[in-house]
Amino acid sequence: MKNTKVTLVPLTEDDREQFILDNQWSFKYGALQEFGERDNHIDDDGEIISRKTIERCIDAPDSETYRIVLDGRNVGGVILKIDKETNVNELEILFVSPEEHTKGIGYGAWLAVEELHPETKVWETCTPYFEKRNIHFYVNKCGFKIDEFWCEYFQPDQPMPDDEEHDKGEGPDVMFHFVKVMK
Repeated sequence: MKNTKVTLVPLTEDDREQFILDNQWSFKYGALQEFGERDNHIDDDGEIISRKTIERCIDAPDSETYRIVLDGRNVGGVILKIDKETNVNELEILFVSPEEHTKGIGYGAWLAVEELHPETKVWETCTPYFEKRNIHFYVNKCGFKIDEFWCEYFQPDQPMPDDEEHDKGEGPDVMFHFVKVMK
């Protein structure tokens, strides 16, 4: 398994705009690879993930946002939601620049995240159903297990994450939810 040693650097205000743009490009790249230009998963602004969603994740009070840095270059980003009371934490966003794929950067970033938060009991994350690369990454490389498949047939007891803030026209409504039990 490739494990490229990367550094997680806290996001600075002067890099915020580029972080958002890089994040949107990374997510859009995956959808374009799968569906091409005529993709009904892309919102009215041409994005898979909206600026509003990214900013909400960055600005949340329990959020930690990092740039993934390799050899002095920004090659991706991570947004974590850390619950210091329960230690059930969430990987809200992890992206690697498409031109940097298959170099072990994502796995190196994930190992750095785990090292950053050894108190974590459970990690949770989700990804769109069409992101085969992501599903492979989370299950086969990082050790997550799929525990839910969010789709029109799934009726959770509680609202799905971000239902109250989720832009209804944004991204896919069909997602896999993953968990990784640490302790």
